[in-house]
Amino acid sequence: MELSNGLRDYALTSALHDSRFRPISLREVPFLSCTVSLLTDFEKAKDCMDWEVGKHGVWIEFRGNRGERRTATFLPQIASEQGWSKTETIDHLLRKGGYQGPVGDDVYEAIKLTRYQSQKAELSYDDYKAMSTE
Repeated sequence: MELSNGLRDYALTSALHDSRFRPISLREVPFLSCTVSLLTDFEKAKDCMDWEVGKHGVWIEFRGNRGERRTATFLPQIASEQGWSKTETIDHLLRKGGYQGPVGDDVYEAIKLTRYQSQKAELSYDDYKAMSTE
């Protein structure tokens, strides 16, 4: 998928079809801004604590309660914005990915973690309008 097509498709999906939120209305558009994070520098980690809060995003793969493969990710800024430690971040990722059981050393040791970094760009609706009329 080309980046421009992907950005358009995901913008529409997040604005209109994300089940966690009500769809954006036309009257809200002038008050919006759009932020895109381009994910870079993917690296397999030695273990689930081999990353830095505030620097790395984390993507984990683990087995769910019935042995099914599960994944979850947080962008680099999430843990620091929430004030989470590495352990708290991993625990939240497990829950985000649907894990419901007790979390102990055995669960942490079974996690496969990929760390990454991101470059973030933001554009307000007013800036977008100014650019599109040039």
